[in-house]
Amino acid sequence: MVKEECKALLDALSKVTACYRHMVLTIGGTSDSQNLREELKKTRQKAQELAVANRNKLTAVLKDKTVSKEDKTEFERLWVIFSTCMEILEIDMKRALELGQEFPLNVPKKHLIQTGMSGGTSGVATRAMSVQNMKYEAEHNIDVVDLKDLENEINQVGEMMYEMEMKVNVPQWTVEAKQDPGAELKSTISVGASSIGMISVEENKSFCDISKVLAGIIFSAVLIIAIVLAVCVVKLS
Repeated sequence: MVKEECKALLDALSKVTACYRHMVLTIGGTSDSQNLREELKKTRQKAQELAVANRNKLTAVLKDKTVSKEDKTEFERLWVIFSTCMEILEIDMKRALELGQEFPLNVPKKHLIQTGMSGGTSGVATRAMSVQNMKYEAEHNIDVVDLKDLENEINQVGEMMYEMEMKVNVPQWTVEAKQDPGAELKSTISVGASSIGMISVEENKSFCDISKVLAGIIFSAVLIIAIVLAVCVVKLS
């Protein structure tokens, strides 16, 4: 039960972190707007909430001496994945701070990055935030006020990561992966190849069916012509 809860929390954190990275890359681009900045704030706050929940769950389990060796190995693997998510989140938060300072929304004369990307990001944010609804009221100068909050949150994430290392020491090189490197990619390719194979089989099958129909039509036409010729020969004789 605890293991499933930890996996569910970690899965949610991974999705929200990935969503946050996706949106950070659009700061300063053609799709940048106040709405994007609001979504960025909501998403990173959600990621931090999930991070705290993950930390509390995994810390408690890894400190429990009654946990079996097999279960502890699995929780250590989840801990390493969690630590990696936190590192990615911290990097993206720092990137968001730098880009936010470089491209403030309240300075319209500042030229934005022409990334070639356009459109809204509300769809991506909605999927990430569907894990749990959050109430948020937009502020007028969010790109100014939010940057100060973002700085503080970056420090908080850094402190949390330091505390994690002090409380639970799980070196990444001691944790063995459950799959070979690139196993997920290979499985995706094999699924794609099998799908292509099925499509080609279906195409060959339909082609064979058409060939049979054409052969039948040609045979019938030849037979009719032969009959007509035979009748004509009989009448002439």
